[in-house]
Amino acid sequence: MRPIHRALSALVSLYLAYAIPVSFAMDEEITMQGGDTSVSDSSPSAYDHIAPNLNEAAAVALHEVGQTGFLRNFGRVKIRGALRLGPTFNAPSCISCHGGNGRGALRVTRRAVGSDTVVKVSLPTGKPSVPGGPVAVPTIGLQIRDHAIAKHHPEALVRIIWRNEAGAYSDGIPYTLRTPALRLSKNKTPMPRGVLTSLRRAPPIFGTGLLDAVSDAEILSRADPFDLNSDGISGRANTVWDVQTRATAVGRFGFKASAPNLRQQVAAAYATDMGVTNPLFKRGTKTPEIPARILDATTFYSATLGVPMARDQSDPTVIFGRALFTQFGCHSCHTPTLTTGAGSHPALSNQTIHPFSDLLLHDMGEGLADQRPDFSATGNEWRTTPLWGIGLTEQVLKGRPATYLHDGRARSIEEAILWHGGEASAAQSRFRAASVTEREALIRFLRGL
Repeated sequence: MRPIHRALSALVSLYLAYAIPVSFAMDEEITMQGGDTSVSDSSPSAYDHIAPNLNEAAAVALHEVGQTGFLRNFGRVKIRGALRLGPTFNAPSCISCHGGNGRGALRVTRRAVGSDTVVKVSLPTGKPSVPGGPVAVPTIGLQIRDHAIAKHHPEALVRIIWRNEAGAYSDGIPYTLRTPALRLSKNKTPMPRGVLTSLRRAPPIFGTGLLDAVSDAEILSRADPFDLNSDGISGRANTVWDVQTRATAVGRFGFKASAPNLRQQVAAAYATDMGVTNPLFKRGTKTPEIPARILDATTFYSATLGVPMARDQSDPTVIFGRALFTQFGCHSCHTPTLTTGAGSHPALSNQTIHPFSDLLLHDMGEGLADQRPDFSATGNEWRTTPLWGIGLTEQVLKGRPATYLHDGRARSIEEAILWHGGEASAAQSRFRAASVTEREALIRFLRGL
């Protein structure tokens, strides 16, 4: 029997066993989540591999140079004879936040290793530094740096206080969700009245070269800002500022899709998280602290990391959970399949990939709202987070607590689903109303991605 027939047979058996209607809408093969860049590894090193189809010596060498830049601790390594970290910063290196190339643990610390979690800030009114962008806080900018080098002071110290909220599934089984509240203290300068804040934890970086290669047309083709098909989903693209072309562009990176391409996303991390200037983000007329070749190599490293293969896709429970993913409507935003156009390297080009994201903004409701606009994204809107590799989060963190959503409030995939509101309210309600067996099957499917 062919694999697809075995899968359908198993699904029919589950349908008969649980007596619920099951959709077969998502029937494509998704194991090779990163297309030809997919790697087979479910160990703590799952996100560490170079894309297997990147086999040219020059490209491999550039990837390795970029890895050196990714690992570089700017508080220890001198550039042109001087340490270049800061003067204020969140972390001294890329790896400090993206351990194992994965998501950061939810950690705000005074230790020199830095904080995995940052606080974005802006003002509700005023003149933005770039067209359409958020309004910077004077002397601080758009992000609080909670660390500083010698003879300097952090812009503020950050503390997270958790508030618990009890709930229950339709079958009466209870659960507890938590909401973060920020406390900022020892401010270098007083915070202006009405400052907007948004807690963010570091996202995983594998597969970013593929997402960078998805064309604007592919993204926009899935947008439905006025919900013309009346399915309750009205995704739209963020319109952001490209600092290199000095023009507006479609956003695709960041929790609010506020960066138009991977190079700008990496450059902004150097400048904002580490205080390291570069060709895209300078400090006045001074020579950038890292040249274009280092920025480009680090960007290439992230772009050419392999994507973990999906696992256990022939398991009957996973097949059942996959059908529920479609039946509940999760696939409306977490689009299983995209195709890439011309990437930064031929290995990334013309690939069929399965990131489970449409890269669009969606209103996720008041529960997740940070009320901090970012370009055309409102305080309620968030970019659909890619789900590929999500089931390996705990392994890659190597014992550190796994957290989910933009601010790490969810301590499990289950909690992340329960926080979905707004356009995702119907899908969340179906999950809450499902039986224990159905909920476990859906989680099992997601853990296989």
